[in-house]
Amino acid sequence: MNNRKIAVFGAAFFLGTIGASAAFAQTFQNYRCADGTQFIVGFFEYDSRAHLQLDGRAVTLGKRLAFSGSRYSGSGVTLKMTKAGITTLKHAKRPVTACELT
Repeated sequence: MNNRKIAVFGAAFFLGTIGASAAFAQTFQNYRCADGTQFIVGFFEYDSRAHLQLDGRAVTLGKRLAFSGSRYSGSGVTLKMTKAGITTLKHAKRPVTACELT
């Protein structure tokens, strides 16, 4: 192959890789809590964990057993989301606080 064919093939492969990775579903939600805490949580299609940006740091929470809705915890942080739409957060030895989407 000559250099031009290699360059075209490389560009096509690169763009195909970017397109394939963008196909994964992702959801990001912004929350504000009653105690003033704000955080962003991200969920990805093939990952059962919750990925938070909280207090200026990234925290990954594993999915835990919940009777209603979802519960995630790890690194001293617990996030609960009920089927009724109630979201609570507990972190940094603070009491549980109610949070809402912003």
